[in-house]
Amino acid sequence: MRHHRAGKKLNRDSAHRRALYANLAGALIEHGRIETTQAKAKAVKPIAEQMITLGRRGDIHARRQALAYLRSQEIVHQLFSEVAPRFQDRPGGYTRIVRIGPRQGDAAEMVYLELVDHVPQAPQPRRVREPEAEAVEAGTS
Repeated sequence: MRHHRAGKKLNRDSAHRRALYANLAGALIEHGRIETTQAKAKAVKPIAEQMITLGRRGDIHARRQALAYLRSQEIVHQLFSEVAPRFQDRPGGYTRIVRIGPRQGDAAEMVYLELVDHVPQAPQPRRVREPEAEAVEAGTS
């Protein structure tokens, strides 16, 4: 029985799970929005909020705590210099989960985990290869 055992295992051992959470939280801080499954987003949201709270504190101990978890000096610097000052007057609730529908391959519920002040940019159109240009090149050889 799992009496008072909080959190999801996500079919990973503890070290893999901790690395996953650190990587997802770091990517969220770096990019402002990440696309992931709903289960992973629900699991990493409190961790990302705690990292932003550490950034709001701004002292050296908070910086060392964030570095111990995120393991990237560049991400921690971005957290303390860019992300945390934007939320200085906000008492909490720095992230949101936006559902985007099921994934094509396995129908897992996909979501965006994003910072509440993130301004989504227009998606870049994907480059599509021109099949007739390849056929012309292949025919001339």
